[in-house]
Amino acid sequence: MDAYGFLSVSDINGYLKQMCLNDENLRGIFVKGEISNFLDHPKLGHLYFTLKDETCAIKAVMFKGSKWRIKFKPQNGMKVILFGNINVFERDGIFQIIAEDMQPDGVGALHIAYEQLKEKLAKEGYFAPEHKKPIPNLPKRIGVITAKSGAAVQDILNIIGRRYPLAHVVVIDCLVQGAGAAPNLCRAVKLAQTLSLDTLIIGRGGGSLEDLWAFNDENLAKAIYDCPVPVISAVGHETDYTICDFVADLRAPTPSAAAELAVPDLRQIRQYIDNRKNLLYNNILGQLNQGEKHIQQLGARLSAYSPESFIKTREELLAGLYKRLVQFQLSGMALLTQRFSHAVSSLETLSPLNTIARGYSITYREDGSILKNARGIKPGAVLITRVKDASVTSRVESVNRDSASQNGNIES
Repeated sequence: MDAYGFLSVSDINGYLKQMCLNDENLRGIFVKGEISNFLDHPKLGHLYFTLKDETCAIKAVMFKGSKWRIKFKPQNGMKVILFGNINVFERDGIFQIIAEDMQPDGVGALHIAYEQLKEKLAKEGYFAPEHKKPIPNLPKRIGVITAKSGAAVQDILNIIGRRYPLAHVVVIDCLVQGAGAAPNLCRAVKLAQTLSLDTLIIGRGGGSLEDLWAFNDENLAKAIYDCPVPVISAVGHETDYTICDFVADLRAPTPSAAAELAVPDLRQIRQYIDNRKNLLYNNILGQLNQGEKHIQQLGARLSAYSPESFIKTREELLAGLYKRLVQFQLSGMALLTQRFSHAVSSLETLSPLNTIARGYSITYREDGSILKNARGIKPGAVLITRVKDASVTSRVESVNRDSASQNGNIES
């Protein structure tokens, strides 16, 4: 206040600030409202926003030193409950809430933080199927990240020992809940990458959302995403889902199920090998039988085209031809003989000698031609008559012609 009794703006704002600081009703209070005009200052790290209800609004700020208390990311339109003090920003004369803590109104902060981180990592491709690595079928070394004192590790060891005792299990002891659990899990994942593992199981038994919260850590999610070893996540019970489950290469509903997914059943492998062996044996036996039949067929074909078979076939052919030739000659000779006999018989039938033998005679002219008529026969001509047992030579004394001959009916 100056000499004339006037108050300055600074006097008023300072007085109001002192009133707020001295009024216990404005300190350590809970205020409910909706966030608007939210700003997370990139340089200062403070949160600036307005908290409003249906009729009024008040400025609010949460300084960087208090941000670690909230488990979610505040957003415009989100209904929250603030804990803090009412104060006055002297420079601008503005009433504001200095928030020391913040909780969602109606939905738990951890649940909101979980959904926000899940949405963020999904957009960045951390859950993409194409990034998932296949789990080896026959692992030699399996890493297990969990608490050695928990029941989960015993379940995993018992199941792997029973199903596939050939695998060597390396247990990496670490915290699985509480303060420091998330960084401890991240270090365990990095350590696992140096142990020449084929498969890595990370998890713990069931619990509340708070108990499982270390497996919803963003840094752990990135460590699992970057891990070259295939990771099986086995956190909580079947209904529990964590960020670790989504980013891992394979999610198991329980630690026991993770052990079953990590290794095959040796008994099933032996049965499979026996089945394959029997199948292979039957296939080989079938091929041998088929090959033997093929060889026999080739042998038969080779035998058919062998020189010995060729000669034998030609010998049989020649023998058949010779037999046919002999039969043809014999039948030809018989036919010729028959024809000759027939010709002889015919000749004998027509032979003058046979005629003569029956009592007839044949008269020849002197030139040897048969005398068929008296033409050209004159007295004194010599005729030879052939009878059965002799030839008679006579001389013509006269020629007496028949009346029929004289009439021109006698052949010449």
